[in-house]
Amino acid sequence: MSGKLVVVSNRGPYVIRGRNKERAVGGLVTAMEPVVRATRGTWVAWGGREGGTGEFSGDGAGYSWREVPLSREEIHGYYYGFANRVLWPLCHCLVDKCDFSGAQWRVFVEVNRKFARIAAAESVEADLVWVHDYHLPLVPAVIRRQLKNQKIAFFWHIPFPPRDVFAILPWAREIIVGLLGSHLIGFHAPEYVENFCQCARDLLGARVDPVQGWVEYQGRRTRVRALPIGIDVEKFETDRRRVEVAGISRRLREMLGVEKLALSVDRLDYSKGIPERLAALELLWERHPEYRGRLSFIQIAVPTRTEVEAYRLLKRQVEEAVGRINGRFSDGKWLPVYYLYRGFSQAELALYYAAADVALVTPLRDGLNLVAKEYLIARGRQPGVLVLSKFAGAAAELHEALLVNPYDVEDMVAKIRLALEMPGAEQLMRLHLLQQRVRRRDLRWWVSSFLAQLEAREAAHHALSRSAAGGREQAY
Repeated sequence: MSGKLVVVSNRGPYVIRGRNKERAVGGLVTAMEPVVRATRGTWVAWGGREGGTGEFSGDGAGYSWREVPLSREEIHGYYYGFANRVLWPLCHCLVDKCDFSGAQWRVFVEVNRKFARIAAAESVEADLVWVHDYHLPLVPAVIRRQLKNQKIAFFWHIPFPPRDVFAILPWAREIIVGLLGSHLIGFHAPEYVENFCQCARDLLGARVDPVQGWVEYQGRRTRVRALPIGIDVEKFETDRRRVEVAGISRRLREMLGVEKLALSVDRLDYSKGIPERLAALELLWERHPEYRGRLSFIQIAVPTRTEVEAYRLLKRQVEEAVGRINGRFSDGKWLPVYYLYRGFSQAELALYYAAADVALVTPLRDGLNLVAKEYLIARGRQPGVLVLSKFAGAAAELHEALLVNPYDVEDMVAKIRLALEMPGAEQLMRLHLLQQRVRRRDLRWWVSSFLAQLEAREAAHHALSRSAAGGREQAY
């Protein structure tokens, strides 16, 4: 890169709580921070609080952070409103949970413009502005109107739904036009690329080629690519090698007193399929009493979006299901379900991954799901089985997992049983193949591949520009 990197995202490297500035954790920060630091760039993000100064902040990180100040009305209209009551459920094909509010849309538009104005003010033409996720789809086109030649990229981290679902959105065209202000748009899976291209063709009349991966609209061509995000493999392998991990995970199993341990790690979100998973486990213990006393299940549920009513209802539903199952099957010595409702650090998760014979990663729909990849690497050379929803984006990569339909309780029971009874040699064979793929496509691979695609697009653009000067049509 010849200039600096300007990252634009809803949340960034810091969260402001009162007078304290806390370091944020997560895959995006881990992936982007080294590149932002290397280019002495800028991160533009909301600080997670009401109000804010909008000023630069450094902390010796080697780059600048520009907080986007949001009012109470903006937070509720943009974040809790349109982003998480419309786009999130719509993109997960859960249309019944959408609340199509024109007032929230108008706030969403204004907040996207605010992010774009701040990002544009921190950029020059040599810089790359890399925008992230469904909260900010209008930002690329807004910046493009201000800075015609600015290099802009976008990564969409959640599923992109089929055309018939996305077209339900009254403002679907505006979202597509906003994204097409980018030079390059990345998704996790080829299915999402195809869905986006179909939307651009049918809703805008754009020329598209989902195989070659481009959309041409109003004389500009945007590359569209499937580039699934990876995990920080080195970090998870370091956690796994810590001596205390093996010891603590072994003591955890001894404390539970079971032969088999299954694990799920999710945010407490209705897209994760937690009630469906619990229903399958209840049916397993009902039909196959030989697993009573032998199998326990740990559900780690991380609180999220507690201000949204649908999430409060889900919490109550999950807690009632856990209570019912434990009341029905527990014998005083053995507990079927352990429900842990709090946040966990990566180091803590490593302990649970090391203890679990089976990981149940069964969302109703998911953009990718990094828990699946984390579990695989955390197992090391220990046997372990991944049961993975075929509707998670990761299923496009992780073919050797046991793929399951989370809506089909019979399929869920059958796949859980298969995982529990799978011979150790087959477990290790599948695990080795899966680990190889996760290691090849790690977090560094994702960043470098995305930037390489952008550079390839720029090279093609300059070549076509020279051809256009010789009398041919310029396609970009």
